[in-house]
Amino acid sequence: MATISTPNKATPINNLESCSSMSELTQHHAQIVKLGLSSDNDAIGRVIKFCSLSKSGDLNYAHKVFALLPHPDAFIYNTLFRGYLQAQLHRNCIVLYAHMLHKLVTPNKFSFPPLIRACSFDYAVEEAKQVHAHVIKFDFAQDSYCQNNLIHMYVSFDSLDDAKRVFDNLNNKDDVSWTTLISGYSHTGRVDEALGVFESMPVKNSTAWNAVIAAHVQNNKFREAFDLFDKMRNENVVIDNFVAASMLAACTGLGALDQGEWIHDYIKARGVAMDHKLATTMIDMYCKCGCLDKAYQVFDELPNRSVSSWNCMIGGFAMHGKGKEAIGLLKKMESEKTVRPDYVTFVNLLSACAHSGLVEQGRYYFSYMSKAYGIAPRMEHYGCLVDLLGRAGLLEEARKVIDDMPMRADAGVLGALLGACKIHNNIDMAEKIGKRVIELDPHNSGRYVLLANLYAKAGRYDEVACIRKLMNDRGVKKVAGFSMIELDGTVNEFIAGGRAHPEAREIYVKVEEMLGRIRERGYVPDSDEMLCVDMCDEDNENPLNYHSEKLAIAYGLLKTGRGETIRVTKNLRVCKDCHQASKMISEVYDREIIVRDRNRFHYFSRGICSCNDYW
Repeated sequence: MATISTPNKATPINNLESCSSMSELTQHHAQIVKLGLSSDNDAIGRVIKFCSLSKSGDLNYAHKVFALLPHPDAFIYNTLFRGYLQAQLHRNCIVLYAHMLHKLVTPNKFSFPPLIRACSFDYAVEEAKQVHAHVIKFDFAQDSYCQNNLIHMYVSFDSLDDAKRVFDNLNNKDDVSWTTLISGYSHTGRVDEALGVFESMPVKNSTAWNAVIAAHVQNNKFREAFDLFDKMRNENVVIDNFVAASMLAACTGLGALDQGEWIHDYIKARGVAMDHKLATTMIDMYCKCGCLDKAYQVFDELPNRSVSSWNCMIGGFAMHGKGKEAIGLLKKMESEKTVRPDYVTFVNLLSACAHSGLVEQGRYYFSYMSKAYGIAPRMEHYGCLVDLLGRAGLLEEARKVIDDMPMRADAGVLGALLGACKIHNNIDMAEKIGKRVIELDPHNSGRYVLLANLYAKAGRYDEVACIRKLMNDRGVKKVAGFSMIELDGTVNEFIAGGRAHPEAREIYVKVEEMLGRIRERGYVPDSDEMLCVDMCDEDNENPLNYHSEKLAIAYGLLKTGRGETIRVTKNLRVCKDCHQASKMISEVYDREIIVRDRNRFHYFSRGICSCNDYW
């Protein structure tokens, strides 16, 4: 006759480790209760752990079980801290910690990290300071895991001085300590301090290099990022996908195509993992450096495309004025059905329609996104629609769109209509819209300049003077125009009338030659651009002839050979005079000139621009 063994107490406890569902867990829990272990912290702690941390667990069940425990220990509290944190119930963590102290349970080093993170996420500043005091009180002031979480917490509060104090008092700083502080300084724009922390590191690994390079890129210090990148390469530090993505973003900011291509070749040669972020950054770099074909090649070769990759490529077509291609790519995206278009997809698509004059298609897709995908139009979509209609001269329809919006139009939407008023010289509408835009965006010099130039063109110089005074009273300074051109891996920057370049003499001689040759073909400086020269986007002490892109193009002609493409990046919108001059220069010198301005690309070739004078 077979004997029936009596289960020992360890059996149901051990079985908890192999649980896969709550129904299975409750059976084991029932056995634990039946065996008289309902107050046993070890047994019940395992029940709470499964319920709190397992994907198939039940946090409410864990809380009910916890409430019945007469003397829960630190392990159980820590488990619930982690469970609440995982469930994003950050306030519950903080309340539970108060309960823990009330029950006189002493926290251990595993108690504080989830609690500190909960304070960060909940932005519980006062509670966070008390928790920090307890870290010191319970003698965990040198536990690097606790301290790193404290540094991160103060960084998340933008309390960088407090984060630095924690960092300075930590004897055993690890990579996380250094990079967290560097990233914190970067986030708040304190790049010099980020660099100072980096330079004091005894050993700099690739993570630290990435943090300091990213700090400079995120704060538009692209040249400094390149200097650091060169030092990193000289020290033979391995370039990973994070550093590559940061440097590609720097290449984008400077229009440094040669450097971007070098990084791309490095990635391919070294087998650097092409994750979604790196792929999107590379596509963006090629798009914004004027190599749309290479951008599409990278996009087309991706084995798995994220929605950000699709959006980036559609946005690339938009800035190059290729609206039909952008629409074609959306249709391809829909046919593949691997990812679903989101609101950014349609912002980029509507922008493509606006830059290409595709009015009917723009109207259609503005309605289509909500009908097909339930995407309600946001401010950005309305801005694109107003831009589309305004560029096409449909100013009244554009204004009606603004009047009928379900939200109050922001400066971006109104600014799109103001820009259209300038294109179509509608001074009456511009005056009404311009004053609203200036009040909504009082520190943006471009708003003042645009309205002032419209007044000047209409001969209303008293109003020009009023705007100039308003800018002075508010301390608003015009954004200086500059253009950049990369040659042989070096980025050269020019400002209007600037003579800082070591070859300035030769450049100005080339400008005079250039202008002389196009004058022979009928070039006349645009009088509209000269009406209000002291309010235009370029520096006011310099004549129209020496705008920054003219200097950059002249330098390109000096330094490149026949048949080579000249690529220029400009931080402001190309003015009408430079646009006309660039067309004629491309014809006279038989060169392709590509200019990327603030809004889009212009391909000048044989006296014609790709924008068809629609920009």
